[in-house]
Amino acid sequence: MEYHEAADFLFDLRRFRPKPGTESTARLLAHLGTPHDDVDCVQIAGSNGKGSTARMVERTLREAGYSVGLYTSPHLEDLRERVRIDGRKMPRSAVCEFVETAREYVTTRGADGESPTFFETMTAMALWQFGREDVDVAVLEVGIGGKYDATSVVDPVASAVTSVTLEHTGILGDTVTEIARDKAHVAPSEAPLVTGTTGDALAAVREVAGDVVTVGPSPAGESDPTAPDVHVAYDGRTNHTEAAVSIDADDWDLETEIPLLGEHQAVNAGIAAALARQIGDVSETDLARGLRSAHWPGRFEVMDTEPLVVLDGAHNPGACEGLATTLETYDYDDLHLVFGAMHDKDHREMAAALPTPDSVVTTEPTLDRAEEPAVLAEAFADAGAGRVRTEAAVQDALATVLADADADDCVLVTGSLFAVAEARSRWTRTDVPKRIRDRSDARDALAEANVAAGDVERLDGDAVHRVVRTALRDRQASVLKEELLRLGGECALSGLERDDEAVDAVLMGTVAQFESLVEALEARSRPHGLADVARELRATLEIDASDESRTTIRPADDSRGDDAGHRFPWGDRTAVMGILNVTPDSFHDGGEYDALEDAVDRAEAMVANDVDIIDIGGESTRPGADPVSVDEELERVVPVIERIADLDARISVDTRRAAVADAALDAGADIVNDVSGLEDPEMRFVAADHDAGLVVMHSIDAPVVPDRDVDYDDVVADVIDQLSERVLLAEKAGLDREQIIVDPGIGFGKSAAENFELLDRIDEFRALGCPVLFGHSHKSMFAKVGREGGERLEATVAATALAADRGADIVRVHDVTENVAAVRTALAAHDPEQFDWRS
Repeated sequence: MEYHEAADFLFDLRRFRPKPGTESTARLLAHLGTPHDDVDCVQIAGSNGKGSTARMVERTLREAGYSVGLYTSPHLEDLRERVRIDGRKMPRSAVCEFVETAREYVTTRGADGESPTFFETMTAMALWQFGREDVDVAVLEVGIGGKYDATSVVDPVASAVTSVTLEHTGILGDTVTEIARDKAHVAPSEAPLVTGTTGDALAAVREVAGDVVTVGPSPAGESDPTAPDVHVAYDGRTNHTEAAVSIDADDWDLETEIPLLGEHQAVNAGIAAALARQIGDVSETDLARGLRSAHWPGRFEVMDTEPLVVLDGAHNPGACEGLATTLETYDYDDLHLVFGAMHDKDHREMAAALPTPDSVVTTEPTLDRAEEPAVLAEAFADAGAGRVRTEAAVQDALATVLADADADDCVLVTGSLFAVAEARSRWTRTDVPKRIRDRSDARDALAEANVAAGDVERLDGDAVHRVVRTALRDRQASVLKEELLRLGGECALSGLERDDEAVDAVLMGTVAQFESLVEALEARSRPHGLADVARELRATLEIDASDESRTTIRPADDSRGDDAGHRFPWGDRTAVMGILNVTPDSFHDGGEYDALEDAVDRAEAMVANDVDIIDIGGESTRPGADPVSVDEELERVVPVIERIADLDARISVDTRRAAVADAALDAGADIVNDVSGLEDPEMRFVAADHDAGLVVMHSIDAPVVPDRDVDYDDVVADVIDQLSERVLLAEKAGLDREQIIVDPGIGFGKSAAENFELLDRIDEFRALGCPVLFGHSHKSMFAKVGREGGERLEATVAATALAADRGADIVRVHDVTENVAAVRTALAAHDPEQFDWRS
């Protein structure tokens, strides 16, 4: 079964209306063998904040060392976002396996008029996946209410009700009290329910749940009988993306920052902390670090500061009130609003709750339930908004207000998570260039995008020129295909063609056809959001680039650094990063340079052999390595950096700790090489504060955990997907993409075959818009070609040449002399006219 067939099967279940009760979900799980029986589940219900709280619980438990499943809804771009294990989306292959297992049962029940609904089936799929992957804890965001929700098929070990407002009154009840009673049925049998509710809602929750733990801000009077059990305080923003919170209970307390802004998020953080402590052995350090790492896209997400750009999925009046309160903490001149909502929402109350915009563009997400822009425009006109306009596509609405906004203004996208998802694609979509050498490569590229088998056979011969893989909304994909076909190119779309799901597209054509396509998209009177696609295609295919190649290199006697016209040495060619491990236990050279003078001598020898960057590491990441303390790591690396800071090379510090990075940059380092992929939540801010380069590596574990088995559908596409959010985090902290270097993480959670595939397709990582590092030196992947430890120099040099030829910006190696020669040879073969390193 192909993924698009499995996804279509699931989405088609949306035609069945939900029925109260858990029986349908329970029967489906019984058919699957009750895979969830041994999984400890946590249920989180609430009118607002349940998704954010679920994410905070999940991230905190992971910080404490637990394997955690997370089930949330809706998704922004990809169905698989709803089901995650340890932060990774459910593989496409697993979705196919589930559907193959459940389809006959679901179809038979449907024939009897009793088919499980989409949400019930997705809930079963999540529990099936969590059970077979043997997670320690599964965190479940409740869909609607609590008593009759599909997630209530589980017997939770801990639960929460975050908040209660009027919502879904036709299903849950006409009053806050009735709704609170329904939600309170998620209460666990052997632990108190945790809740952020107050007043009548809290009284109703107590009535159903009995024992509760209350969370909220401290009342004015210390002896107030309504004082919560867990006190929280929102201490305001510490930067443009984080806020300080403090949480105080009888026997524990903590202070930390959270990346989810707003006073209501302080309450959610308190609920998450109380839940995490109920569930497992979680220290206050785990709580603080986990809460700070709980990023949740589309929830007051600050994408830029000039102008201030905020994406928030507020979808009801209560959420809009909270959004307005948080926005008040920012200084800006004019407010430009993009608003797209579903037709069953109270648009006038939402408009009244938001700050009055100076201009608003209403729009319509590509979803059947979306309200017409004209209806939304009327609501804002009546609310006193300034200039009111409409646009058919969210991306076009966003482009319109960005063009209008000055640097001191604010651009806000809100009304629904669906509108936010389409706007967010401006920052997250990756157009991946595919290197097509023959029909076999063409068939692989088409199959990866879930193109139907018949179309693969028909189109493989058309793809042997320029090929780009991207993901678009269905409406955009149809327009793009029509334009490219008109120009003589080809476009193949995945079998999954739905308004509410991204469609994979493979574009094929000559450079001239792509140039004409970009011009045609930019000239459209109704762009349908394709102006962003045109911009990305220009960048991906370098349509506006001059005739000089990216690999044009300077003569060997040119100076390194800013005087050569590039801030970093990879600006005009592949740079060589030399590894200098000042550790006793690194896998290749441990103990050789842990004495200061030996390290300095080694660095000077590297420079003499034309190294561009020296990467100094004070902690080994080899399998089974013992972690070292921050103080010990500082004692190893800082003295070396201070001694070699004036050498003719850039200095990098190889660390996963922000405190070490900060001290190293103060000592003279230029770059931070973070093998953990920003697991330390302070790391991105340290790099931004120093305006340093930052290497973000795709890492499953650092240090490496031997025998870790990770399932990839397509190792390159999956790693690009996971790195894209890490890059965005660094960018939102204030770094430019030219400073953010991506590293696919050779040897970290990948097999030897997967490592070689990453090498072969390293050029595809340029889709992220960042320099690309390839770190392969002497690694175990070369056992696949018959080279064991101690005999991998030749294989390393060969891989260096291949990486340079395929467009890697940096190669990270132990043996500088040999690998410099390999890089120069590869570049000379690529462009002999530009190359000349003769003195």
